[in-house]
Amino acid sequence: MTLVAPPPAAFRKEPAIEDDAELGARFAAGDERALKEMYDRWSRLVYTLAVRSLGDRAEAEDVTQRTFVSAWTSRASFQSGKGPLGGWLVALARRRIADAHEARSRTARIEEAMRAVAEEPVAAPVDVSDAIVLADEIEQLEPDARAVVTLAFYQDLTHAQIAERLAMPLGTVKSHIRRSLTRLRSRLEAAHVAY
Repeated sequence: MTLVAPPPAAFRKEPAIEDDAELGARFAAGDERALKEMYDRWSRLVYTLAVRSLGDRAEAEDVTQRTFVSAWTSRASFQSGKGPLGGWLVALARRRIADAHEARSRTARIEEAMRAVAEEPVAAPVDVSDAIVLADEIEQLEPDARAVVTLAFYQDLTHAQIAERLAMPLGTVKSHIRRSLTRLRSRLEAAHVAY
């Protein structure tokens, strides 16, 4: 049995990975190519961490995107002397994953509260003025969010059904619902205070 030695570095097919310190310095200086190289090098790792924690590929894709956007917008906070660039990026990814878990919990609480309210028997007739205010507030949402909220609450579709019907990623549908409910709640609370 003969062993074959690996090819010398000059003949390898994969590109040489440049030094992390140099990549970190270029990234911190605002070099967009450095961001692309970071994405090429670490996006699979970030995605894998997210999908293992969240168990949802669409959410993992959203977390991966948010991680690299956060990295770019907060690149001035990267300090090469405190650790490697990859470690800093993984720390950002863990924060975005934690944010996704918190958003999931918040959405579940809001949906549960809405179901509880919807299941309560109506003791008094519906206030037409409240219905008009709510319809007006829904109309003021951005078009995608308005479509998602309308399908979720007037047609009682699940998140997956909405994602399929609107050809949107599931994570985007969930994000639209969460943000829209938060906006509607704050607007309606402000409207009730004004009366």
